[in-house]
Amino acid sequence: MDWLNALIQGTLLGGLYALFAAGLSLIFGVMRLVNIAHGDLIVLAAYLGLVVTSAIGVHPILAMALVVPAMTLIGYALQRGLLNQTLGDDLLPPLLVTFGLSVILQNGLLEGFSADPQKLSAPGLETASVALGSISLGVLPLLTFGIAVAVIWGLQWTFYKTSLGRAFRAVSDNQDIAQLMGLNKRHIFGLAMALALAVTAVAGILLGLRTSFDPSSGGGRLIFGFEAVIIGGLGNLWGTLAGGVILGVAQTIGAKIDPGWQVLSGHIAFLVILAIRPQGLFPRMSG
Repeated sequence: MDWLNALIQGTLLGGLYALFAAGLSLIFGVMRLVNIAHGDLIVLAAYLGLVVTSAIGVHPILAMALVVPAMTLIGYALQRGLLNQTLGDDLLPPLLVTFGLSVILQNGLLEGFSADPQKLSAPGLETASVALGSISLGVLPLLTFGIAVAVIWGLQWTFYKTSLGRAFRAVSDNQDIAQLMGLNKRHIFGLAMALALAVTAVAGILLGLRTSFDPSSGGGRLIFGFEAVIIGGLGNLWGTLAGGVILGVAQTIGAKIDPGWQVLSGHIAFLVILAIRPQGLFPRMSG
């Protein structure tokens, strides 16, 4: 029963990792951009949630109503004002620029909030649980997993069933032809980053509810998100959820064997899958 509990808890943890990864997967799928600052943007969203809850006293979940639009605007402005200038055949400029952005975000948060760990407080939600036989499931992990499934379903629907999604796929397949068809690729890329950072905002709030965070926390979140994307398959959104679950289960089973193995076992699972299937378990599919 303990092993079953570890499996279930790992699956629920995978929902949070999938939210870390979904934005990464979206922007890579649309513009082949690897955003080194992605983890720091997740932490930025958590701090924005902290500011909103402290300033007006709302529940962190309700704070999403302000944090998600704010991160969406930041995403669009960041892409149009900075990252569009770095895109091209060479992958190095966006990597260098997003690395610089990561350094700026970390130091800016350190200056604004100090290095002290912070946490979003929702006592009723954090401690609530439901019983499944002899296994107790936390309401927050269940809510997180449900939100992850809903977000990824929404992204998948947007990508394949809407005019915006068709524009995303058009510029992803061939930017020059899409431009000739009347699509402004700079605007489309801005919308893609805006949507990715809207998801990042949700991930940041849920991260802040689940665990403490500080200005240097972004690196670890980036690694977990990146590993979930690679495990699932680059550009495959449902694969991202599967990758997050595999990573979460590997970590909880590793922690069950030895508490010190929790993070290491996730990295080992990532390396094993990468060695066996370098393209990921579910490479990007159309339709």
